Amino acid sequence: MQERRLWALALLGVALATAPGVPAGAQQGAPPPAVLVQPAELKPIAEQAEFIGRAAAVDKVELRARVKGFLGPRKFSDGDLVKEGQILFTIEPEPYQATVDQKIAQRDAAKAALTNAELQLHRAEELLRSKTGTQVTYDQRLSEQLQAKAQLEDASAQLRDAQIQRSYTQIKSPIAGRVGRAAVSPGNIVGPDSGVLATVVSENPIRILFSITQRELLEARRDTSASGDGLIVRLRLADGSIYEGKGKLDFIDVTADAKTDGQMVRAVFDNKQGLLTDGQTVRVIVEGEKVPTVVAVPQAAVALDQTGSYLFIVNDKNVAEQRRVKTGVARDGLIAITEGLKAGEKVIIQGQQRVRPGMVVAPTEAPAAAPAKKQ
Repeated sequence: MQERRLWALALLGVALATAPGVPAGAQQGAPPPAVLVQPAELKPIAEQAEFIGRAAAVDKVELRARVKGFLGPRKFSDGDLVKEGQILFTIEPEPYQATVDQKIAQRDAAKAALTNAELQLHRAEELLRSKTGTQVTYDQRLSEQLQAKAQLEDASAQLRDAQIQRSYTQIKSPIAGRVGRAAVSPGNIVGPDSGVLATVVSENPIRILFSITQRELLEARRDTSASGDGLIVRLRLADGSIYEGKGKLDFIDVTADAKTDGQMVRAVFDNKQGLLTDGQTVRVIVEGEKVPTVVAVPQAAVALDQTGSYLFIVNDKNVAEQRRVKTGVARDGLIAITEGLKAGEKVIIQGQQRVRPGMVVAPTEAPAAAPAKKQ
């Protein structure tokens, strides 16, 4: 008799636990699972694309010797900022100065010869006019004067060439920028075949080059032409941080790479702090200048199964509901929900592993997050 009573009580408990109108998880003695919830909010999240790019200096000059000689004292330290026209290397100037002095003497001799030829021509002209001279003599003096004039021009040209060769003994920076490591030490013989002595690169502004596919380029052109909005470019550095300045696209290559179907795009950035270096690899983020406002939730709230993306919301009766959603852009820990969720609905962001649809839960609202800094 006692056993029958126990069986009856057990069956009654099962019936109550599974009876209609009793939410799952509300069995006697089982407290509802605790979950952390957060209202879905309207957030500005920009559509963006990310590419691998490389920094390239606007100006880059390789310094080389144009004349042969012993390299003199270095006029800079490796890594210095240099000005346009600053002397960085010298090559022994004495042999070239001697050549200049020689050419000056030859030019002066040619000047004297021309002066004498012009005097002889003038005398021959006076004699011919007074009919005491001959035409043959005049013609000879005229030829000598022309030859002397040509010799003076040749001597002057040789002097200019010698002066140019002497100027090459001072190797100057043609641009303002930062000079790299010197490749040759003073005292070595250098010449046109010695290779690069040092490299000077301009630092500010700096260019970023990256390649995009034809499909991405067409989509970007359609989007910007349809909305009237431009594009802005940002950079993600090697440590994951976002570069402070924003860049602007200033050039799209006129040809596409037949092997990769990519087209080179260039953006320009200010580089006053010198964080970007020629040849450096960066992540390039391209996004619209106008940022749309969308319904957004933490990425941790969204799960994925064979059917697609879903999340759990909690209604006003603290009952969990599964909601199928469509997602959009993910950024800074948030993900845009394009369909299936409204702003203000409470989304479970922690503890959803213990939740089933229709289960009563014990929600706790998450503290409001601090506003993100504007990039």
